[in-house]
Amino acid sequence: MSRDFKVFSGNSNPQLAKDICAYLERPLSRADVGRFSDGEINVEIGENARGIDCFLVQSTCRPTNDNLMELLVMIDALKRASATSITAVIPYYGYARQDRKVAPRTPITAKLVADLLTSAGADRILSMDMHAGQIQGFFNIPFDHLYAAPVLVDHLMRNITDPDNLVIVSPDAGGVERARAYSKRLGASLAIVDKRRAKANVAEVMNLIGDVDGKHAVLLDDMIDTAGTLTGAAAALVEKGATRVSACAVHPVFSGPAIKRLEESAIDEVIVTDTIPLMPDAAACSKIKVLSVARLFGEAIQRIHSADSLSSLFL
Repeated sequence: MSRDFKVFSGNSNPQLAKDICAYLERPLSRADVGRFSDGEINVEIGENARGIDCFLVQSTCRPTNDNLMELLVMIDALKRASATSITAVIPYYGYARQDRKVAPRTPITAKLVADLLTSAGADRILSMDMHAGQIQGFFNIPFDHLYAAPVLVDHLMRNITDPDNLVIVSPDAGGVERARAYSKRLGASLAIVDKRRAKANVAEVMNLIGDVDGKHAVLLDDMIDTAGTLTGAAAALVEKGATRVSACAVHPVFSGPAIKRLEESAIDEVIVTDTIPLMPDAAACSKIKVLSVARLFGEAIQRIHSADSLSSLFL
C-alpha cells in the first residue's frame, strides 16, 4: 500500500493552499502558526504526520522575513513529527533577485535561503517562474521548477480579439527568452524594450527593438515590483504607435508606488497569478486580473507523490 500525503499551509497564501487542496479533493491539513508575545513564531502541527509525504505551501512574499521564518519553523516541526518526506511548495521564492554578486562585498542571499531550507529539513523544493533559473543549482536536493505559461497563454488565446496584430514585448533584455517562447506559442511577433537601470528599482527606457505600430502590445515579465519598468515600457510602446498595451506577469509583488503607477499608466489590463495574495490596494485596482495556478501546483504535487513525470505540465 502506498503511503498517504498531506498538504499544509503557512500564513502567506492560505487561499492558494485551499485551492490546491480543492483540486486534489482533500482537506487542507491542520497547522497552527502563531506568535508569542515577543514576536517569536510558534508552530503546532495539528494532525499526525508520521510516515506521511508532507507538502508545505508557503510563498516567501511580503513580509518576506516573517514568511521565510514561518516556512523554516514548519519544516522543522514536520521533520520532528517524523514525516517521511517534506516538500516545500514555494510559489514565489523571495530573495531570488539576489542570485549573484553585483558589487564587491555583497551577499548571494538566494543561495543563503537555499541553504536554510535544506538545513531545516526540506527534501524537495517546488517553485514557479524563478527570477533566475540558476537558483535551482543552489540546492543539493531535488528542485521542480514550474511555469505559469500554460495558464497565461491559455488566457491570452481565449481573450485576444485580434491575434494577427498581437506583439509580445519583453520589458528588458533579460526577459527575451521568456517573451520569445510566448510569442512562438501565440503566433505573435516579438519586440524588446532596451532599458538601463541607474539604481535598484529605478528603470530608464532607452530604445525599442521591433515593430509595434498599430498593434496590441502585451508586456511580459516574471514579476511586477514597483512597476517602474512596465509603465516606462508602456509609455514607449504608445509613443511608437501601439494601439493597446496589456501586461502579463506571474508574481504580483506590487510594492511601493506600483498600484499608483499602474493606474496612471497607458496599460489597459494587468494579468497576474495568485502566487502572491493581493494587498487591498491591488485588489481594488480595476486593471488587475488574477488567474489561478492552483491546478498546476495540485497536479505537480499529485505527480511528485506518485513518482510520475512533471514534463507534460510544461508548454
